[in-house]
Amino acid sequence: MERKTRAATFSGVFLLVVAGIVVFANVLSFGAYKRFDVTKNERFTLSQGSARLVREGLKQELQIDVYVTRGLPKYEAFITDLTDLLDEYQRAGNGKVKYTVIEPKTDEQRQAPKDAGLQQAMFGNPSATCEDQATISRGYMGMAFKYGSEKEAIPILSPDAAQGLEFWITNKIREIRDRADEISQKIGILVGKDEIKLTEANLIPSQPGRGNGPNMRGILEQALPFYKFEDVDLKGGDEEVNKELKGLIITQPGKEFTEKELRRIDQFVMLGDKALVVLAGAVNLKASDATMKATLNTWGLEKLLDGYGVEMKKEAILDWGQSMRIPFQTQGGIEWRFLHGMVQAQHDDGLEEKEQTLDTSYTPFFRMDEISFPFPSTLVAHPDKQPEAKLKVVARSSPNTTVDATENIDLKFTNKIAAKGEYGQRAMAIALEGKIKSAFAGGDNQGIAANATAPTDSRVLVVSAAQFLANPLARSGNPPPMPPQMMMMGGMGGDEDLQTLAQMYAQKYLTVTILVFKNTLDWAMNDATLVAASAKLAGDTNLTYADIRKPAAEASQDPAAIAKQQEDIKNQRKTVQQRVQWTLTLVPALIFLALGLVLWQLRERSREAISLD
Repeated sequence: MERKTRAATFSGVFLLVVAGIVVFANVLSFGAYKRFDVTKNERFTLSQGSARLVREGLKQELQIDVYVTRGLPKYEAFITDLTDLLDEYQRAGNGKVKYTVIEPKTDEQRQAPKDAGLQQAMFGNPSATCEDQATISRGYMGMAFKYGSEKEAIPILSPDAAQGLEFWITNKIREIRDRADEISQKIGILVGKDEIKLTEANLIPSQPGRGNGPNMRGILEQALPFYKFEDVDLKGGDEEVNKELKGLIITQPGKEFTEKELRRIDQFVMLGDKALVVLAGAVNLKASDATMKATLNTWGLEKLLDGYGVEMKKEAILDWGQSMRIPFQTQGGIEWRFLHGMVQAQHDDGLEEKEQTLDTSYTPFFRMDEISFPFPSTLVAHPDKQPEAKLKVVARSSPNTTVDATENIDLKFTNKIAAKGEYGQRAMAIALEGKIKSAFAGGDNQGIAANATAPTDSRVLVVSAAQFLANPLARSGNPPPMPPQMMMMGGMGGDEDLQTLAQMYAQKYLTVTILVFKNTLDWAMNDATLVAASAKLAGDTNLTYADIRKPAAEASQDPAAIAKQQEDIKNQRKTVQQRVQWTLTLVPALIFLALGLVLWQLRERSREAISLD
């Protein structure tokens, strides 16, 4: 009886101690809440940029009204995640951010979200008496923002897209803040050079009878209207670039630049605190040309870039290690085809900095583990030409790369072409930041005065992928645009194979391409605080395979041999995935079992040590 009493007392004291610890932990967390997030993309916490926006960037109080519909488990879980996130915004805002969760039930309550711009959605409510029945009702799941005299809304939220919540909330806060506080940062887009326009409908396959598809500029202006674009026409060099612009973007041209035009661009960069983004290379393909025959021309841009220490070579990069591989249905079955001119650069944690194919610490590519570089040409860095600035390669091809400098290059998907020439890594993107020296020193300045060196830090980014902001398969496979009066006649022309592949390309790479462009705009405006929120929209990071290295390329290899190597690497990665899966499944159970055995042994020894005396 004494032993039973002692055991009962011990158990009671133990339960009281555990309960006290739990209560103390809850009280402590209530008074000083802190969540530790060790995920690579800060999935479960507010990113530092979003926190800085509401802590330092708000001059007035921000009120967020969240209208919800309750009842379904999926929506309840989503509401919990949403309120957890808003709690972090509220804490970071130091009193400037407040939110309220409202479930509209009366007609008067339902009118408020409607007036705020929210959209009603259909919700299924399970029957309380019968599991196979449900009632369908209309309700709200959205957010209304009020900042000063300005109002904005996220009309509808999807529980299936909870991962991108911070991105949309933060950018909506930025939008309403900029409008209320009259913050305007404009960026210029160079026009007048037969360039690939940001308004060109080249992102998805064309659909007969539906008019033009979306374009890059339209997406940014609609979803993120705080970006203000301004067309810049140099008019042969007679017009200077607007000094109020924060940056200037050059897309793939189709017409030669004059020296006077190049000097105007350089004059703008030499003002200081300006950015130049060159998204162009030597590889040129015509729109709506299903043959995908490329010609090489740098259009005079190399004269400007060479002065900045970035040499652009007149050659096409053919990456046999990171090229796009596509399963293609034939009469004999499925064959793998190569898009050997399109590099799918992937970050590899196991590579040294000078070998790294994608620098994911660099602002435009921040935490983007894979980015498509369609039709790049070789860049060579010459840091000695910019002693007061930092020149850095931020994207490279794989070591399994050759180049083609012939006059006409066939870049359509194939499985018959063989690699020729010397293998080696080639730079595809180079960044220059600091007090940049003018690209033109001495000689006749053609009446265009420019500083010899930028008085403050300026920025230059060169991405040599000719169609970096396009879907190259849609651009080649879509038919030429028709006038509005002929659209009712349906589709005319186009390449069905390319359009089918273009849909696959859009699904895999388009979101990341848009996010990289958004980050590039932030970098150009010298405002990189929100790039971490953008990375969350790209998705969860994958497993890393630092121990699995790609074999060195050999000159005798053909695409079939490289494809076999890639298949072997894929199988090795699958083995790693299975090992991780079984480790996560078995190890916790084994630890629990071992802990039980240890406790059982300790209890048995305690019983043996009991003396009747």
